[in-house]
Amino acid sequence: MGIILWILFGALVGWLASLIMGTNDDQQGILANIILGIIGAFVGGIIMNLLGFEGITGFNIYSILVAILGAIVIILVVRLIR
Repeated sequence: MGIILWILFGALVGWLASLIMGTNDDQQGILANIILGIIGAFVGGIIMNLLGFEGITGFNIYSILVAILGAIVIILVVRLIR
């Protein structure tokens, strides 16, 4: 994926994960959503590879779900640390 698609992908995934986890938009802006989504894609890809499935395969529903899984894991870890 190109850099623009990664930014859009990250923004979408970060926003969806923050909605699922109930993170307020006051705590997290668009830049944080983008970063959360991109890092979540990497974490989700690693988790899926460890489970024997494919990681991120492009800009599709499967990849969005994998990235949301990774982003939720990141949010949970941050909450545990706090």
